[in-house]
Formats: sequence, C-alpha cells, structure tokens
Amino acid sequence: MPINSIQERFAKRLNKRRAEHLYRQRPLAFSPQQPQMKINGVECINFCSNDYLGLANHPQIKQRLIDALQNDQLSYGSGAAHLVTGHHLQHHLLEDELADWLGVERVLLFSTGFMANLAVLQTLAQKGDVLLGDKLNHASLVDGALQSDADFKRYPHRDMAALEKRLQQTHAQQKQAIIVTDGVFSMDGDLAPLHHIQQLAKDYNAWTIIDDAHGFGALGTQGRGSLSHFGLSADANTVQIGTLGKAFGCSGAFVAGSNTLIESLIQFARPYIYTTASPQLNAVAVREALKIIKSADNKRQKLQTLIEQFRTGAKQLGLQLWDSPTAIQPILLGDSARALRWSEQLKQQGFWIAAIRPPTVPQGQARLRVTLSAQHSAQQIQNLLNALAVCIESADS
Repeated sequence: MPINSIQERFAKRLNKRRAEHLYRQRPLAFSPQQPQMKINGVECINFCSNDYLGLANHPQIKQRLIDALQNDQLSYGSGAAHLVTGHHLQHHLLEDELADWLGVERVLLFSTGFMANLAVLQTLAQKGDVLLGDKLNHASLVDGALQSDADFKRYPHRDMAALEKRLQQTHAQQKQAIIVTDGVFSMDGDLAPLHHIQQLAKDYNAWTIIDDAHGFGALGTQGRGSLSHFGLSADANTVQIGTLGKAFGCSGAFVAGSNTLIESLIQFARPYIYTTASPQLNAVAVREALKIIKSADNKRQKLQTLIEQFRTGAKQLGLQLWDSPTAIQPILLGDSARALRWSEQLKQQGFWIAAIRPPTVPQGQARLRVTLSAQHSAQQIQNLLNALAVCIESADS
C-alpha cells in the first residue's frame, strides 16, 4: 500500500531513534577550527577534531591562499569535472607532489574520502573476486564492497588467523583475494597489523587496499602514514587511500598506487568521472600543508607526548581505554544514555567531546571519542582529566 507522505514514512523511525538516545544533531561552530572554540554559542576546549597537526587554521596556509587569490589568477570553482576542463594546474602539481612524497608512481585526487573508497572498490573488485574486509572498517569501505561485483566477506577485527583461513579458502577456489583494511581504525584508534597483512598478501597472491585516512600526516617518516610507521612500503598490488581533511587540515582525498591503477580509475571509476573537480584553491592549500607535514616531526612528537599523558592519566582514573597508540582515544562507557550524560557533563565544564553511539559502534560499546591535536597543551590535557574525574565522582554518587 502506498505511503502518503515523507512525514508518514520517517516519523516512527525518527521517534524510535530519539527514544533510544541515538538521535544525532549537528553542532554549530562559530570560530575557526582550533582547540579553543565556540560551539553552539558556548566557549569550550574541543577534543573532537581530526585536525591532528593543527593545520586547519595554520597562518602559513591561510597566507598562501591569500597570495594565490591576489597573484596567481585562480578562480575559486574548478568549473567542470576533471575529464572536461576542471583539472587545473594546481591539481596536477599536487598529484605529482603527493606521489613523490609517498614514493609511488601516481596519485589521483578525489573530492571526498568516501568517494575515493567507493571508486577503488567498485573499479578494482570484479565478478569472481573475493573482498576480505576487517569487521571494523569504515562505512565507506563497507558500502564500496557491497556495491562492487565481488563477493564480500568480513573477518573479526585484526584477527590474522581468521584472515589467513579466508585467504586459504579463496586460494583453493582459484579466486583473486583483495584484503581491505583501515590503517588506523577511526572509532577505536588502533592500527591494522600491516606487517602481517602484507606477508599474508604475498603468501596468497592477494591485493591490499589500505584506507589510511587517520594515518597520513600523523604517522610515519615525514608523515607518510601507517605503512611507514611499521617500516613498510607499498608494492605494485597495494592501494593506499588518504584524506586531506584530517592531518592536512584541508579537504578532499587521494588514491595512491601504480600507473595502471590510476589510469583504470580515470577510465572506469564512476565517482571520479561524474563529479565536478574540487576547487583549485583547495589544491593550493594542500600543497602548502604538505610542505609543513614533511618537516613536522616536532608536531608529531608533541602529539605523541600528549597521547601518553592522556593515557597515563585516564588509566589512573580507572577509565576503560582501547589499546590505541594514536590521537584517537576512546573511553568505553557501554550505554548510550551514559555516554550522552558524560558528554553533557563535560560540556558544562567547558570541554566538547562527542558521544559515539550505535550504529556507528556496536551495541553496548557507546563511548566518548577523545581526539588529540598537536595544538593542545599539556595543561588542557590535565584539565580534561580533572573534568573526567568529576564525571566519575558524579556517577558514583
């Protein structure tokens, strides 16, 4: 029987989500992206940002944009898709510089990380292939796998024995296996065991796709990401995907790999072909950010020091943390209502930390997702720990 209105279709679903403490709202920021922010009209310290190196409001990048507008005769909009007239010189130069930084043959720019993941999976994975994905992969990897023509199987989080079993089955069926994993898992902050994955890929002639959205810039030599963090490098059958809106502080994404891979995406990837290119001014900003990232060892070291300070203090408070060495530091609270309550208590104390609830995370694993930046100070970390102690005391009283 036809539904008479959009209101009728969604009213029950929306009300159910509210009742389950799962309703999402968009906070409104009134200030630049930085630790001290005004959000929903409230002054607070922001511990929700993915701006790991503090580049989103960096004066060097802002000045480069001003200079580009005044002197470089650049339009803001790209005007068309990359394959029409939207691929400007700044895009071309950025792709070359990213490829040189990572030591790969080619890089291809995308407007978002979600689009990049969809493009890679829909293009690379074909009928008869088997995609083997970590259970906690990002939603864009899951959607891309489901929309591909390949079979899609998931293995328990970071379980290399389970992955090898699936590789053995795929190898016995004489099918092409493609391992798909986050480099840094976005909700847990832990790292994929890439040394094991790389060895298994070699043993079973599998290809590897690594979404390193949270690794590039923050980890590895010159910020080259999770592979570099483990002292590894990409081979011809490894695809790396990165975003430019996290450690880079800008916007967009890229795919890095072989010349054949990139040419195949240009020819066959619908999310690349049928969309307008990102603004060339964004490419200008990313090029400047890349210069900073290459020489930002001091920022990465400071970030690591802050991570260690937070983890030590949180453990002393008895908080349940994940085994995360990265800037993503989740505090497991379990119940969605409890996570919302703690988030609100922290806001009242001047700290903005989002409650992460199902379906983003599994049932019973609601959490506060604390994210740290090199721009935070040691005193701000200590103040946050003091505020968390107040939440604990309030819960116990």
